[in-house]
Amino acid sequence: MELIVIRHGLPAAAAGDPDPPLSTVGRRQAAAMAARLRTEPIDAVYVSPLRRARQTAAPLEAALGHTAVVHDGLAEWDRDADAYVPVEELRAAGDERWAAMVAGDLAALGVDVGAFRSRVLDAVDVIVATHPGERVAVVCHGGVINAVTADVLGLDRLLWFEPAYASITRVLAGRGGRRALRTVNDAAHLETPGPRR
Repeated sequence: MELIVIRHGLPAAAAGDPDPPLSTVGRRQAAAMAARLRTEPIDAVYVSPLRRARQTAAPLEAALGHTAVVHDGLAEWDRDADAYVPVEELRAAGDERWAAMVAGDLAALGVDVGAFRSRVLDAVDVIVATHPGERVAVVCHGGVINAVTADVLGLDRLLWFEPAYASITRVLAGRGGRRALRTVNDAAHLETPGPRR
């Protein structure tokens, strides 16, 4: 089976909101992703419960005629934070949280990396087992995508690359548990590679 793993579009400036909606650019990115995938035979759509992921999934649901299954295991590692700060803002400010992410030290951010990785991989295992031989879209977050791809590659480090907003990563999952990456961070459908509000 094939998992089409999609990062959410660019969120709006959070202004203290722990679960911000998509920005205008993020909505355009979600529409472009849906237009790119609308002709593919996709059997199901799964989505994180967080608003930025659900809003990204909405145009894909409409294009495919599917209702997305909300799966809590696909939520980002910071889902219980008091506020959401886009990674670009952390980077631009030289924030210590950005430095911790670059260093791969999520424990410094209060993240139980093992528990997060287990939650994500358990969710993926359920999706794979539920849809043998099918193609499934999964709309989620950068950390989730990193956990999935790092597992396929056998990497110990959780955050090893920065997925573009509304990018598409494809994972092939065999019946015997073998997994392989088909593509990583495909953003050819996006008008601009970087974030602009």
